[in-house]
This record gives sequence, C-alpha cells and structure tokens, in this order.
Amino acid sequence: MRPSDDARATDERHALAMTTPRPTLDEARALLRARFGFPEFRPGQERAVTSVLAGRDTLVVLPTGGGKSICYQVPAMVLPGLTVVVSPTTRGIPATFVNSTLTSGEVDELMMRVMRREVKLLYVAPERFDVGSVAERLREVGVSLLAIDEAHCISEWGHDFRPSYLRIAQVRERLGWPQTVALTATATPHVRQDIARQLRLENPETIITGFDRQNLRYHVVPTRSDAEKDAALAGILRDHQEGVAIVYAATRRNVEKIARTLEDAGIAAAAYHAGLDDAHRHEVQDAFMSGRVRAIVATNAFGMGIDKANVRVVVHHAMPGTLEAYYQEAGRAGRDGQPAEVYLLHAFPDRFTHEFFIKGTHPERALVEKVYDRARKMADRTGAVSLEPGAIAAALPGKVSDREVESALRLLIQVGALRSDPESGSRVFVRLLATADRIKREVGADRALELGLLRALWRVGGDALYDGVPVDLGGLPPGFGGPVGAMPLLAELERGQFLEWHRLGGGDHVTDPRRPLSAYPLDWAAIERRRKNDLSKLDAMQQYAYATGCRRGFVLRYFGDPAAGKDCGGCDNCLGTHDATRRQKTATTPKPGEKRRVRGERRPAKPEPSELVASPADARLLERLRALRTSIAREEHVPAYVVFADRTLLEIAVRRPKSPFALGEIRGVGPTKIDKYGERFLELVRTSDETEAA
Repeated sequence: MRPSDDARATDERHALAMTTPRPTLDEARALLRARFGFPEFRPGQERAVTSVLAGRDTLVVLPTGGGKSICYQVPAMVLPGLTVVVSPTTRGIPATFVNSTLTSGEVDELMMRVMRREVKLLYVAPERFDVGSVAERLREVGVSLLAIDEAHCISEWGHDFRPSYLRIAQVRERLGWPQTVALTATATPHVRQDIARQLRLENPETIITGFDRQNLRYHVVPTRSDAEKDAALAGILRDHQEGVAIVYAATRRNVEKIARTLEDAGIAAAAYHAGLDDAHRHEVQDAFMSGRVRAIVATNAFGMGIDKANVRVVVHHAMPGTLEAYYQEAGRAGRDGQPAEVYLLHAFPDRFTHEFFIKGTHPERALVEKVYDRARKMADRTGAVSLEPGAIAAALPGKVSDREVESALRLLIQVGALRSDPESGSRVFVRLLATADRIKREVGADRALELGLLRALWRVGGDALYDGVPVDLGGLPPGFGGPVGAMPLLAELERGQFLEWHRLGGGDHVTDPRRPLSAYPLDWAAIERRRKNDLSKLDAMQQYAYATGCRRGFVLRYFGDPAAGKDCGGCDNCLGTHDATRRQKTATTPKPGEKRRVRGERRPAKPEPSELVASPADARLLERLRALRTSIAREEHVPAYVVFADRTLLEIAVRRPKSPFALGEIRGVGPTKIDKYGERFLELVRTSDETEAA
C-alpha cells in the first residue's frame, strides 16, 4: 500500500479527472487521421487509448509491429499538459529526449523549454531523472501522462531486466503519481503481474491483443558450423526474393563477416551496428528503407522503431537467449500483414555463449567474496583502490573473466561495500572504434586538439587500443589541459563514435576495509533466483529450437495465449518441411530412389525402438552405453532411468549420433540432458566408431 500522502495524491488526480473535461475518442480518431495518416486504430490500440483518455492506469501488451507508440502518442497530443515517456530510444513523432548524450547544460536548456510549455512530449532515459533536478522540475510543470515503454525491463523475471528501470516507481512518486500507461510487446503472465506491482499501478486496465502473428511462418534450420549457417542463409535469401530481409547476428564482428559472405555470394547486403559512424549508419538505413540493399545484417539494436512494411524474411544467424527476444526480433517481419518467413539457424553451441553471459551477469557468492577480499588487500590505508576488473581478475586464483569481476564489482557497489566516484581521478579506459582511414577523413585540421589526442592515445596503446586500454590522462603531453581539458575532447570523440571511454581508478574506495562482507545487505537468494530465471528462459529458447510439434503453438503457450493450438498449418513442423529445410542447399538433388516430400506432406514418424534392428556392433555399443549410464546414475545418486531410458539408449546405439543436434533428435533426449550428459555419450559413440574402423 502507498503511504497516506501518496493516496491523497491519487485521490487528487481522480478528483481532477472528474472535474476536468476529458478529450473524447472522436478527437483521438481525428488526430490519428490528421497527424499520423492512419484511417483507424489497429486492434487493441482503440481500447488502450480509450482507457488512457478515461484517466485510468493502463497496461498494454501488443505484439511487435502492433503500434504500441500510438497508444501514448495520440493521447499526448489531445491531453492537456505534458506527457513524459520513459524509453531507451526515441521513435515515431519528433520529440525531445533527455539521455546520456546530453551535457548538464543541454539538459538545463531543454528543461527551460519544458518550463515554458514549449514541449508536448518528452522522452527521458530512466537514469537521467536526477540530472539537473529533472523530476522535481517536471513535477512543478505538471505531468498529465507518464508512459513506460519496454515496461518488461522493470521485472527481474523479464527477458531484458534493467536495474535502472527499478527507479521508475520512485520517479512516479516524485512526479506526484501521474496517470501511467505501461507498454510492452513481450510479457508472460508472471511478468505482467510484476510490472503492475513494481510500478504500483492502481487497478490497471490490462489490454492484451494476443501474441499470434498469423502471417509469420516459423522455421528452424539445424546446423553444425558457421559454414553450414552461411550456406543455409544464402539459400534462404535466394529462395525468398520478395521484399527485403533482416539477418540478426550476436556480435559486431559476426555482422561484418556475414555481410561480406553474402556479398561474396552475390546477395546485396550491408552491415549495421553501433560501431559505424553516423553518416555510414544513415547511409545503410536509407539503402535498406529504399530497398537498394536486399538484406541488412545487424545486431539486435537494429529495428528499434524502424517500421518497414515489406520485410519478408527475418533470419537469426545464432539463437537468442530468450523466446521474448526472438519473438520481438522475428516480429519485425511482415508488418504489412502479408506472409513472411522467420528462420532460426540453430547449433547447440549457441547456448554456451548465453551461459557465459549469464554466469557473468549473476556472479557466484564465492567469487563476490574473493573480489571483495582482493579489493581490501589492494586498498591503501584510506581505502583507496583501483577497481580495474582486469587487474583484479589477474590477481585471483583460477580462470576468472573480466566480465565476471565487473559483475561482482557492480554488486559490491550497489550494497555499499565499495564506492566508485566517476568524477574523480585521471585514469580512464579508452577503446578505439574508428579506423585510421575514417579518422584521416573526418578529423581534419579544424579539429587539431582532437586529432592530437587520438595520436597521443595511439602512442600509449597502439593496436591494443582497439580492444581497450587504461590511460592516465595526467601523463599525456602538455597541451590538452590535463584531465580536465582532455575529458571534454574524449566526450566529443565519443559523440562522433570514434571511441568509447569511461573513468577508472582514482575515485574508487573500499568503504570500510575492516568490515566483513557479511555486514552488507547482499540478497544471495535473489541473485540465484535471477540466475535460474535466465537459465530457464534459455532452456525455453532451446526447447523451441528442438520442438517437434507446432512452433507457433509453442510460442503462444509460452506467453499464456489461449489461441495456442496443436497444428497451425504454417510452421516447418506442421507443414512437414523441417527435414527438407535442414538439408536445403547442402543436398539439392534427391539420392537415387529417394522421393522428395512435397510441401504440406507430413514427415514420417520416427520408428519405435522395437522396430530398430541392432547389429552385433550396435549391441556391443549398447552395453557400453548402459555401463556409462550406470556410472552417471551412481555419481548423481539417481535411478538409471532418470539419466536415459532403455529405449533411448537403444536408439543411440543404432543411430549413432555425431552431434548434439543429432542426439536431440532421439526420443527422451532434451536440451537439459544434452547439456548434462551429451558430450560423454557422444564421445563414447565416437570412440566406438573409431574402434570398429581400426
């Protein structure tokens, strides 16, 4: 429950809503046509706008491409006063945006415009409400509507939990509890409840239009290597010539590599990621939007707010970490309502990348304790210490990554065991983004100081600058004005995306070197819950990749959509095209005597174990598999059938899978068992084959 002051603020808002004439739905429809050019609202939008215009807190769940932004942009234009949108990106109609790219002076200038009532719609990144007393000044102006975009980010159970979003409930209080609309495209029932609880929405109207994008056809292409993925990708793009395609890759490096591979294959493609300079990025965007580029290869940041109607194909070159992320990114296909294809190129090792990030994001208790102990030992008598993850990782026993140490440091800072003051000290971490050619082309004589700084940084770090190096600005040659003069130059170079940088060192302290870690409020249970939640989401994503039933139904059941059925008639499994898709471009002609399965024809059922005929060699392998199963069962103190059933072992012995995917095709083998036991059983199969061949 809110305190009495909060309740009074809510009562005042309700009383004002009762006495102030509210805009009508007819006014909203007229503005939709005049300002946005749409003849009518899409499904769900009208209900959402009606709820907002009625003064209710509202939770809106619309699928990607469903037009969530209209649900707050139209009310913003017809309601009196200011609408504040909490969002990671600006999109849609022109708007001002308070984010990390603005200096405090620029924030002040923008807030003066807000105070003069010159701004109708203001976007604010959640972490920027404290800069220049933004929240307090907004309360003075009066906020008619607070819109929370990507609201799933507030829930630790969501697929993109961002701690900065946890501040929004406090922001609502500081703004005087304005009417609030929260919007997301990807929220399970659990996450929806958590959003309402975290934001302290009052009896919110919940509007869900369903998650079913019936025009999308889902496919999974099993692969064993990047080369197979590249071949499958080229084949998919050749098979689907209509419209344009988006290809998602996990890293900038892979984006560049895949784009080159497609170009070499004669497919017009362009790379798009945050490392490109503004001019190049806009050029790529324009080429994609105009259709001059057949396919764009991008990290998942691409597409935020880009509403291109004729995307006919979306391909994920690697498996995302959650079904929410996959659904959201795949949903950028077919926004015109016409049929579109979405493909996942899946290899079992894709999982390991996500496990690495999950491990780094949620540090184990033992590691946090080691990092804290190391920081205390490294601190001087005043507690001052340099919290450089690389130096701490190198000083710890065993193999510990910088990312794991960074995560542990963040946690220790959050609970107050460490203090990091980014405004003090002269040491910075710099990573160069731009090539030498781009620097020569764009940093000319009129930017002599910036060019001189880049040269000085190169003398310090050399080629390693592209990976990132620590630099003491106090040790640079005279002429830059020391750290105070060099930091604005670094900020300017970062704005132009020539480099990335942040401060290090001098301002870091161990709060009390004599105080044990147990004295701080660390919620180990919550950390473990979040870790298990992330692993559970990863399991669901991989289960989707291995699913033998309807993929559309799998997605809808995950989101709790009652429209989920057993047969959609549109995914690879329901159409019986799964095996054909997997083999495309690697076996383009049938073998002698082999008949191609036509589209729509069901693929034959797998044989029952009783139908399998084991040769003497298979029988020998089966005995070895049983022995391995017994050994594992004893190690884990479980019955043997918990590891694998007899029929599963028989199928392994006869089919002799050589890869995790092939193992996953066998009944009784799912992603969890592949993860736990797969390599041991595959190794046994491989050694058996080698023994028989000798």
